[in-house]
Amino acid sequence: MAARHSFSIPTRRSVLAALATFAVSARAIAQGLQTFDKSKLVIETEKGKFPFEIELALSEPQMEQGLMFRRELAPDAGMLFEYGDERTITMWMKNTYIPLDMLFMDSNGKVVDYHERAVPLSLAVIESKAPARAVLEVNSGTVARLGVKAGDVVHHAFFNNALS
Repeated sequence: MAARHSFSIPTRRSVLAALATFAVSARAIAQGLQTFDKSKLVIETEKGKFPFEIELALSEPQMEQGLMFRRELAPDAGMLFEYGDERTITMWMKNTYIPLDMLFMDSNGKVVDYHERAVPLSLAVIESKAPARAVLEVNSGTVARLGVKAGDVVHHAFFNNALS
């Protein structure tokens, strides 16, 4: 007796989605672009607690690439750069097409400085005014929309203050 196998025939949408994912991955590999693990964090301000789905830039190549070459970023998305120890951190917008806000945090996740509306493709250096352990890049206008100010807190496992 022959064995019966059940399988589903992929829909056109699922095939197209798989091909699109493959094309993006193949392009990233061909161009030497980095891939990033995802994580969640919460920005806590006077206005409330705001969840974000972020990507983690941890290695030197990932930190060098950051959000370069991207054309869009979801409103509740961003990228967290973690430096291990507190220091003056410098950033720039080379090859970055999305206008960004940058939050600089200390080892406890406390916002020690921020920069609003970084200009796409600019080579101007953006420097933290206080030692920071990490930088969170988010869409331009996020600082104003959430009411972020120095002293607010970013909750994430890096800072041992993640919210459950």
